[in-house]
Amino acid sequence: MLKYVNTGIVFQEIPDEVTLAINISNCPCHCPGCHSYYLWDDVGLPLNTEAIDDFVKTFGSDITCISFMGGDGDPKAVNQLALYIHEMYPEFKVAWYSGKTVISSVINKADFDYIKIGPFIKHLGPLKSPTTNQRLYRQNDNGEFEDITSRFWKK
Repeated sequence: MLKYVNTGIVFQEIPDEVTLAINISNCPCHCPGCHSYYLWDDVGLPLNTEAIDDFVKTFGSDITCISFMGGDGDPKAVNQLALYIHEMYPEFKVAWYSGKTVISSVINKADFDYIKIGPFIKHLGPLKSPTTNQRLYRQNDNGEFEDITSRFWKK
């Protein structure tokens, strides 16, 4: 079962979106230098369709995107929630930040508007660093995913 520890409305995670970031616990990645190590433990409240409904009721008019921050311990459940959001709340974009280097085979990428992959590797830096190993992809109008990571880099 997915659990979340906290949420926040953020402006920098997904370009051009006001995003509700849902921080999911029980992360199996345990990246050295992780700034969210508190998400390594299996703690928090259930993240299910009822929780999504509550988030939409609370934040709906203030956000344009819902992002799952983690969930690599149960990617199938993340995908089911993404599908639920697109079916019940089509006005919202759906994003997923995964610490894995490859998207799980149980994921239907079409259920997401944005997918970020890659563990945090300190010497390579975060998304805002041109040397990062992490990548953010956006689904375009043709259903293909394009790498938009460079949008984070200062020019």
